[in-house]
Amino acid sequence: MDTRNQFITDFRGEMLGTVTAQSSAEEVFQNQTLRPILKLQNDLLVEVFRNYITKSKTDFFHFPVEKKLQFIENSIQRDIKFRNSLKGIIIGLFTVTEYTEYIQNSSSLNKRMMSMLIERLKNQVQIFETAL
Repeated sequence: MDTRNQFITDFRGEMLGTVTAQSSAEEVFQNQTLRPILKLQNDLLVEVFRNYITKSKTDFFHFPVEKKLQFIENSIQRDIKFRNSLKGIIIGLFTVTEYTEYIQNSSSLNKRMMSMLIERLKNQVQIFETAL
């Protein structure tokens, strides 16, 4: 078990963001765990979203930018199956200790996780300009 935890921690890389003595436990978890995982999994998350666009049969690629941003947000907030799939991609890279911490406050951490993911995809909306 320690080997897996060490491998995952090393694989993800360093903490992203700042943690101070005043940081809440959620902020610490966000910067030590969620940010590095989202950065590591970025390419996969982009491809998963690209596949979601294709499967949704919308005219996403012809939407104006503002409508694309709204589609990204609505897709992740309203499609429970899709959201759970995205959570799985992220949670799969938790250590056992992190998972134990996560389940103690999963509701709040899920909100942070999805909020960060939505912003990450919105900031890369230009990647979704045309169909492959």
